[in-house]
Amino acid sequence: MPRRRHLLAPTPYLGGSFSVKYCRELTVEPKACLRAILGDLGVRRLRLMSYWNEHEKQPGSYDFAELDWQMDMAAEYGARVSLCLGKRQPRWPECHMPDWAHKLDKAEWYEHLYAFIRTVVERYRDHPALESWQLENEALLRSFGHCPDKDFSHARLRKELATVKRLDPMHPVIMTLSDNWGFPWRRPWPDIFGFSVYTMVMNKRRQYEATKFAWWWHRFRANVIRLVTRRPVILHELQAEPWGDRPIPRMTPEQQAISMNPERLGYNVGFACRIDKAPVYLWGLEWWYLRRSQGDEGMWSAARRVYRTVRQG
Repeated sequence: MPRRRHLLAPTPYLGGSFSVKYCRELTVEPKACLRAILGDLGVRRLRLMSYWNEHEKQPGSYDFAELDWQMDMAAEYGARVSLCLGKRQPRWPECHMPDWAHKLDKAEWYEHLYAFIRTVVERYRDHPALESWQLENEALLRSFGHCPDKDFSHARLRKELATVKRLDPMHPVIMTLSDNWGFPWRRPWPDIFGFSVYTMVMNKRRQYEATKFAWWWHRFRANVIRLVTRRPVILHELQAEPWGDRPIPRMTPEQQAISMNPERLGYNVGFACRIDKAPVYLWGLEWWYLRRSQGDEGMWSAARRVYRTVRQG
């Protein structure tokens, strides 16, 4: 019997992103962190990563043990997973190519990347936790990230999307927009578009400033995209951790609290609810767990309230 297409269901309203690589950067234990996210917070929608430089450290030699346990733990709790694919995935340096791939010419690393994407899709397309794929992350964003090849090719994205759809026509593919104002006039067009919202950032003068984009702008733009492309639009990344001029481990708690604290978390979630483009994936769950492990329960308790009170359908 053929599989039915697995469409994004309307519940739950809130999810979150989780990165083992970021857990290591924050020096928190990844399995304990994810279990707390699923168990204590009750998160039932996750965005997980398949970092190329983590799972193919040598050409053609794959090790997915770390991603396997994440997918299996999600399934254990009945959570739905949007699994990221490709070279550009969440968390610094944004582009996660293995060292050996940097030594290849463009045509060669393209073929290795396509092979890696095929391997990930074939491995997880029948996993019970899988709900969707996210292909690349803000793939055409030129102003942020360390991407030595400087490749922002629509042709490569079209080929990647065609590869995923050929291997797995049952799960929708999400692709994310690269700024707060642009529209995806050029193809490829995925099954679902995603966008991010940050309300408090540090500018080039190292001064904190609130976003210039009101909630209604994000909602208007998303509605225009939906009308033009006839594709759903979701909020794939909502700020829920600090933004500063240095990595979080080098920021004091007081510096962290300037751009993210329990009150601002509530504000941001309310901002997102007014945009009303669910599901909404919060960004910063690993940091909440770090603060909790350091004896500060503020963010964790605030997050628990958010997940329990924001409408789940």
